[in-house]
Amino acid sequence: MPPAKAALKFEPISITESENEDVLSAAPALQGKIPQRLPNALAGTEHVKSLVRPVGMPTGMPVSRPRRDNGANFQARVPVITGEATYRGSMPVDGTISGQLGAGSSLTVKQRPRSGPSLSVPELDGELSFKGMLRVNGHIAGRVTSQDGTLIVDLSARVDADIEVGVAVISGIVNGDVIAHERVELGPEAVINGNISTRGLKMKPGAVFQGDCRMLKNENRDE
Repeated sequence: MPPAKAALKFEPISITESENEDVLSAAPALQGKIPQRLPNALAGTEHVKSLVRPVGMPTGMPVSRPRRDNGANFQARVPVITGEATYRGSMPVDGTISGQLGAGSSLTVKQRPRSGPSLSVPELDGELSFKGMLRVNGHIAGRVTSQDGTLIVDLSARVDADIEVGVAVISGIVNGDVIAHERVELGPEAVINGNISTRGLKMKPGAVFQGDCRMLKNENRDE
């Protein structure tokens, strides 16, 4: 029985001297067109020296490389407000915005921390309405309203707006009229430049209030 023939058979490729001379003569002309080969991540003695191998690690295991910092990462600062609110107005952002606008969607705003002194430009400038409780941590302007909510102005916050809420707990600076249908509480470092209208007022020693105070009528009484 004759032996079986191979399915694939490689034939030797012969290059004549004339073809070899043509390739060698064309090599200088192709030097500027062929892109240079980039060094391999594992090749090169300088790169290998920069990799640190822990003591006791086998030589066959790959060595982890340090992550490169592209300068785009930053630590987000405290948001200007904390709580659920409806806002309409302008908002300058020095950072990134992620999310989708619309019903049932969320929006995340990350701002870079300020390296210099605090700017006088408000971070929110417009109409702000909320339910429940809202804490102001930065600088806002415009108007803040709530039917029976509690507004907390942080020690480092500044509000250049007229306020009409149920309860106002102020520890920072407020430039505007404050209407609190239940009560107003002023911390020891609070500064109020405006009129206050409320049913109850509580001031701690050190608070500064410049304006008129009008006590509202109690709904449970006839006065």
